[in-house]
Amino acid sequence: MASLINTGLFSLTEWITGALGLLHGPFSEKDLLARAQQRTGLTDFGDSSFEQPLEVLLRAYHEEANLNLLGRLAARWDTLRFLTNLLMLRQAEKTTPQILDEPIKGPILITGLPRSGTTFLHSLLALDPSNLAPLCWETIYPYCDPRRAPAKRDRRPERVDRQLAAFVRMVPELPSLHPMSARSPQECIEIQAHVFRSYRFDATHNVPSYRCWLDRTDHEIEYRFHKRFLRHLQHSKGPGRWVLKSPDHIFMMDAIRAVYPDARMVFVHREPMEVLPSAARLTEILRHPFTRAVDRLQIGREVMERWRMGALRLIAEAESDRQSRRIFHIRYRELTADPLGAVVELYRHFGLELGDLARARIRDYLAERPNGGYGRNSYHPEDFGLDSKGAVAAVQRIQRLFRDRRKKRNRPRAKAVSRRVRALNGSEGDESRLIR
Repeated sequence: MASLINTGLFSLTEWITGALGLLHGPFSEKDLLARAQQRTGLTDFGDSSFEQPLEVLLRAYHEEANLNLLGRLAARWDTLRFLTNLLMLRQAEKTTPQILDEPIKGPILITGLPRSGTTFLHSLLALDPSNLAPLCWETIYPYCDPRRAPAKRDRRPERVDRQLAAFVRMVPELPSLHPMSARSPQECIEIQAHVFRSYRFDATHNVPSYRCWLDRTDHEIEYRFHKRFLRHLQHSKGPGRWVLKSPDHIFMMDAIRAVYPDARMVFVHREPMEVLPSAARLTEILRHPFTRAVDRLQIGREVMERWRMGALRLIAEAESDRQSRRIFHIRYRELTADPLGAVVELYRHFGLELGDLARARIRDYLAERPNGGYGRNSYHPEDFGLDSKGAVAAVQRIQRLFRDRRKKRNRPRAKAVSRRVRALNGSEGDESRLIR
């Protein structure tokens, strides 16, 4: 009932502000920059390469996103937060130049189709005390607010938990699809969003012109900022091996190789028809609070086209990595059937050792979250047009490309998960390394 009342009050407020013309003006990049400087008392943003993508994004917000009142407020808050963080990052580098000397060595980057288990695997790897992962609160507030006096206890995690709780009240379905807390490992897109070069904005808003601009741009810029951001976190957290995650990494492999030449890649594979309706539903949920209208069929088309290309990229990268073994492949079913075994095989593939403490933490995590913390969700492909003949044909083409080269009748049915994982990565016989 409270949710219905809040929704009604919010709709009334939006109608009034809309009638007064308060929802139709474009965002002012100049005003936002000045406001961030005023808020922090700082003036130096450092590298100005963020200004063009910010201009493109703000224009798309105004012309395409069809923002409601909350959408406008959230977009402004988000933009100011990123700009404020840029100022504080630069100030920290001035006062502590050795931050930029922090070595980022041999990171593990997880990617795959969305909704394929990448977040689950990321959470498991983050439990190893030898690893570092960017946590949600750290990516939102990497530094304390300079306007506030230093506190005895850092309350940034609590602040982020309150903000997440407020968002969940608007979209109560979210935790079942994507459970998250302030201390959860966060995706790399939140880091890259600081320089306004991130598909994170496309996930939460309908901004096709921004997405097209980002598709065509040089991704090395956001990955160099990404490495810079990790150096700040590492200077605070101490040394370790970074474990990072984003499905969007697959579109930027050249940039990753340029910025992280020693990166270890993990590809998680799952049947496309199991992930596409889920990805479309999550996109709908994320966009709904911020816009006046959500077009499910449009979302379905976007998700299908984007991840059709993503699947092709996964295949091409896998084919090109037959000899170097810098990519570890894991199927969703193997990961969920034996999560600890999958992590052990991942470490073995890269010549790493999973210690006893990490094993114990993973066992405890799994015992506390039998389903990884996810709820039971059902999806309806027809809601997003994913049951159309064209969509079904596209999925079938992807599945044929992913299909194992071996004939199914030649695969023993009772085989240990760890052996299947080794086979997937080309360390047993001539078995294919791609998903069935």
